[in-house]
Parts: sequence; C-alpha cells; structure tokens
Amino acid sequence: MTRWLDPQPVDIPASFQDLGLPPLIAQTLLRRGVNSPVEAEAFLYPEKTPPSQFPNIEEAVEPIQMAIRNGDKICVWGDFDVDGQTSTALLVQTLRALNANVTYYVPVRGKESHGVHIDTLKPIIEGGAKLLLTCDTGITAHEAVDFANSHGLTVIITDHHDLGETLPNAKAIINPKLLPEDHPLRNLAGVGVAYKLAEALLDIRYSNIESRISNIELLDLVALGLIADVALLQNGTRSLAKQGIERLRNTSRLGLRVMAELAGASFDSLTEETIGFTFAPRLNALGRLGDANPAVDLLITDDSSRARVVATQIEGLNAQRRLLTKQVTDAAEAQLKENPDLLNEPVIILSHPNWPGGVVGIVANKLVDRYHKPAILFNESDDGILRGSARSIEGLHITEAITTQKELLLGFGGHPMAAGMSLQKDNLPAFRRGLGKAIEKQLGEMILEEPTLQIDAWLALSNLNLDLADSLELLAPFGAGNPELTLATRNVTLKSVKEIGKTREHLRITVENENGEVESFLWWGGAGEELPPAETKFDVAYTLRGTTFRGQKQVTLQFKDFRVTEEMPVQVRESKLDIRDMRLQNALLNLQPSTLIWAEGPDRAAGVNRLDLTEADELTIYTTPPSPAELRKALEIVKPKIVYVFGIAPSEQKPDEFLTYLAGLCKFVLNQRRGKTTISELAAASAARESAIQLGLEWLAAGGQLSVSIEDDAVLLSKETQEKNPYLQTELFIALRGVLNETTAYRKYFAVIDNLTKIFK
Repeated sequence: MTRWLDPQPVDIPASFQDLGLPPLIAQTLLRRGVNSPVEAEAFLYPEKTPPSQFPNIEEAVEPIQMAIRNGDKICVWGDFDVDGQTSTALLVQTLRALNANVTYYVPVRGKESHGVHIDTLKPIIEGGAKLLLTCDTGITAHEAVDFANSHGLTVIITDHHDLGETLPNAKAIINPKLLPEDHPLRNLAGVGVAYKLAEALLDIRYSNIESRISNIELLDLVALGLIADVALLQNGTRSLAKQGIERLRNTSRLGLRVMAELAGASFDSLTEETIGFTFAPRLNALGRLGDANPAVDLLITDDSSRARVVATQIEGLNAQRRLLTKQVTDAAEAQLKENPDLLNEPVIILSHPNWPGGVVGIVANKLVDRYHKPAILFNESDDGILRGSARSIEGLHITEAITTQKELLLGFGGHPMAAGMSLQKDNLPAFRRGLGKAIEKQLGEMILEEPTLQIDAWLALSNLNLDLADSLELLAPFGAGNPELTLATRNVTLKSVKEIGKTREHLRITVENENGEVESFLWWGGAGEELPPAETKFDVAYTLRGTTFRGQKQVTLQFKDFRVTEEMPVQVRESKLDIRDMRLQNALLNLQPSTLIWAEGPDRAAGVNRLDLTEADELTIYTTPPSPAELRKALEIVKPKIVYVFGIAPSEQKPDEFLTYLAGLCKFVLNQRRGKTTISELAAASAARESAIQLGLEWLAAGGQLSVSIEDDAVLLSKETQEKNPYLQTELFIALRGVLNETTAYRKYFAVIDNLTKIFK
C-alpha cells in the first residue's frame, strides 16, 4: 500500500517576487532546494548559463585531428542502446563534417554483449583502421585495448559507466566519473560525453579544420540519448537536455521525422515524455531484437527512402518488443504472486530460462515502478549462465551495490540507475543474500519504509487548464533528479473506463466530482489493474502536461494512483456453481442433450470451441483449457449452473511441433481463406493460448516464411516474405517455449488437483 504525502508548507521569500513565477512553481523550486533567485534563474534558464568545459579533452582532440589530416581510417565503436546509438551517430556526423575517413560499428546483442570484443575488432584492424573511438562503452575493455595497441590501433575511450579498479591503457579517456563530485558535467550519459568531444573538435580555437555543421545541430541527438538513458537531469546535463529538446522540436533529421509519423507523435509539443515513450522504445527495440547499426544510419541519413525502410522495420520490432515484454511481465508477476515473500527482500530478484534477454531490463523497470524497489531479472542460458539487467530507485547506486558481490560474478558494469551482470546459476542464492545486505547498508532506514507518493499540490478539476500546463513547462525537462509534479484531486467517482491502444493495454478513465465536473485520465499500461470500485469516492493522483492533437493544444492528464476515501458496503454473493468431477470418465456419458460441450484441438469434433460458446445451464469442459484466462472467459460467456469436468489434456507440444502445426494452419489460411483469420480462431483450433499463437506467427514472419499483420484479434497473412531476423527469432522462440511450458504445467495441475473448486475460484 502506498502512503500519500501532502506537500510541505513553504513560504515564498520576498526575493523571489521579482521572478514573477506562479506560486506553485516558486514553491516547488524551494521544496527542491533552489533557495535563491540566482539559483532559480540557473534552474529555469540553464541555456543562459555559460557551458561547462570537460577538462583534459585536448588529449583526445589532438590524435583525432592528426588522423583527419593524414586521412587515416577512424572507426567509431558504439553500443546498441539509444545512448550508444545517438553517441555513435553524433561522432560519425561530426567526423564526416570534418572530412574524416570514418566508419562505425555497433555490436549485435544477439551474438555479442556490451563492450569492445577482440573477435570483432580483428576485421576492423584488418580493414585498415588506425584510430578507434569508443562511445558509451570501453571503460573496462582492458584486453581489447591492449590487443588494439599491439596491432598499431590507437584507442580513445569516451564512456560514462562506472570505473573499474584500473583504467584501460588507451591514448585518452573521457569519462565524467573522473571529474570531481561537484563538477556540473558529472552526470553526463554517453551521448553527452560524445557531444563534449564533438564540441571541442568543432571549435575553431582547437582546430583549423573547417566544419560543415555546428555543435548546435547535434543537440537533438543529445536530448534523445540523455533522456533514454535516464541521466540525472541536474546542472550541465539538465542544460544540454533542455537545449536538446528545443532543437528536437525543429529537427531536420529525416529518420526521426518518419519515426514520429509512423508512431503518430507530434513535434509541436514534444517533451521528454515523447522521447521516453515514443522514440526510445522504438530505437531500443532495434538494439534488443535486431541489429542496431541501421539505427545510426537512420539518425544521420539524408535518403528519405532509406529512412522510411528502417523506420518501418523499427515500428514492427517495437510491436514485437511489446509482445515479449507482456509475456515476461505476466510471468514475473506470477512468480511474485506465487512467492510473495520475494517482495519483502531489499531487492526483487527473479530468473527464468524462458525469458528473452532482450526485454528483461524493460520488465525490471516496470517492477521498480510498481513496487518501489530495485529489481533484477535474469534469463538463463543452456550452459547454466544467468545474464541479468538491474534497475534502481532514487538514492540507490545499484552498480556500487553489485560491485560488492564481484567475486560471485562473471562480469558486470553499469551506472547508478542501471546495470548488467552475469553469474553461474549456482551462485544466485549467495548473490541474492550479499546484494540484499549491500543495499540495506547503502539505503539504511530507507529500506524499511513503506512506499510513498509525494503530492506536490491538491487541485480542483476546474484548475486543470492550459495556463497551468504552460507554467509547469518552466520546470521541464523532467526525469531523474527532477521528477514531474504529482498533482491530486479529492473525492471523485468513476464515471467510465475505456481500453485504448493497438493492443488495448492502456485505459482512459473518466471521473466526476461533486459539482458534476468531468475529466479524463490516461493510464498507460493500466489494462487489468485494480480500478476504484463503482460509486465509491476516491482521491486521484496524476501528472499534467500540455500536448498538441491535430493542431490543437490541449491538457493531457496521466493517471498515477488512487486511494478510496469512502467505502461502499460490500455485497457478498454466494457462488451457486455446481462442479462435477468426471476426470476418470473416458466418454461423454449420461449428459443432457442441452449440455454445452467445450472441446478443442484434436477433440474439437466432440463439441464446440471457445468461439462458439453460448449461454447454457450446463457446461461440459471436455478439453482442458490452456490457462485460467480461457477458463474464466468461458464461464463468463456460458454462465452455467452445472459444470462437468472431464479435463482431457491434448498431447504436450514442444515448440518445434507447435510451430510446424501452426505453419500448416497458416498454409491453409493462405490457400483457402485469402490469408484472413483471427488470433482467437487459430488458438481455438490449436487448443492453445492466444499469446502462443501470436508469438508463433511472429516467429514464422521473423524466419521469412510469411508476412503477418495483426490488428487487435484480426490477422492478415501474406506470402510476401520479409527479411530474416535470426536474433528476433531466438527471442520469440524462448518466449514461446515459456508460454507452452506454462500451458503444460497448468494442464498437469488441472489433472491432479483433488478439489476442483480451487480451479474455479
């Protein structure tokens, strides 16, 4: 249960009056430690403060300039997340503008991990590269740097991840962790470090090389990387992010323009939320489920056709990323429901061999948001190695905590809010214990506190207008270190709820107050979550921003939480469902002719499938459902008084067998149905979960066997195949294996449970 905290009373000093700020803005600044007009000016208008310089950057500038003058080949080595993609694009664009002979390489997550790898470095050296310039990576690449040095390749490292005990033997290292704690650039992400190097390279004071661009043109990339990497938005980092968002609103980058068009996003009212919820997930999908090198091309290309091809590919991968994320999220929540004691630990640590590695970090972040605890999710490879992604909470340096367990780890790295690591499966219990103690030591009494939600202001619904939205923008961009204001309204009732989004994963909640005033809130990812009871009064917490829709400025409210303030009497209705156990029977004996028989898959001739269920007093469950969800939905449709349970389980299907069977169904649909079918129809024919069907269809498409278009439940198949994506296929196969294993486990449980009433609760 989250405890709401009222805003602390604060008096606005006379010295703030000259700033002409709305009271809420002035109070927020004071509550967040901005205590003088000078500090307030610096916070509100960081672009007006002189830019901070990165000391010792000349050590990197000189060898780069020499390579440019000599025509030496330069290779920029990046990383596959958005910070790495934007860092790479920024440096490549800068070097090309300086007439450098430059190429780039981003590791492919499906066959490589983060970092600089000798096996991939060899062909770069053989290709004639003389200078390697890393970005968002390299600070722990000791062996790779030594290998490069021994082969005549000069290495310059730009990175922002935490330092190891020793530094690589590079020609120059630019990393904000080498700066004093109070330096204004201490919180830069990788793209910010790359930008500072580019800024120096483009400065005529450092170079006599003419450039075709200015550093201002690169700021849109900086905003993308900083926000996507959840950089701490303070001091110089906040200044760059704010300037970058202004630049991004007017960007001329074709790739970003096409991405926004396909995603339905507007540049007019672009904020850090547009980056966090539109651009970052899509670019990350390419890095997680494919090859991120085209993302760099997308960010710097002037070819509109190329931009559209890559952006379309990204849009498809993002849909598959959402699908995989939902599977892992549901499975993680199921683990926590089965073992609630895991939520009492200082850190949520979960693992499973059927979780795709490309999305475990996303799901870890979802768990952090939901439970207000740091979270680590591991996937397990066939060789018993666990590879995981960690996400942190404010006030906890997760990488420092993980470092205390380095003796148990095969490798690790990260920064305060996120980290990655690998270890032997047998070491997980010891890692869990040790990390928990390290987190308790770092957080102290904070670890014992219940989750809280700080309310910044209580407002009436009538106060939620564009003037308020405009004033809140003075505090933007929001993010780590500068959270968005949480507003709240008292005593409203639920008027309506509507599922929205392509997969109906979001909700639009409409509330009404005692005066009859109505407002709607967007609850991202709210489908399936607990809602306020009907006709019950509750307080609602939310955020407010100004957005543009079809050219019109409007207020958008995003739901955060609710708390019931006036409970309605609970009406208890006793269930009258009569469940009759027929599991030892092998035939449909002594049933009334009016009994509705539910049968699917190989037994479908014995009755009707889930699509043809209708209301009936008696329901016979002949085929065991694939999950509780299908059983629950069937009961809601039929509304039976008596249920006969035979529970005949179809033969267990391994992923390969399931995919072969599904491919056969698809062939029939293509030849006999002009490619038109539905997810539910295929699931009924297979006696499978709908999620298994969708994963299977996407697997077939990723293998180049057919083309698939899915809109809600409708499916359109085509013989026009797409380019094969083996990395995506691997992730989809792992997820499908997990779903099929869950179905098998449920059916086995269904067959042996003594008291069937437990199944029907």
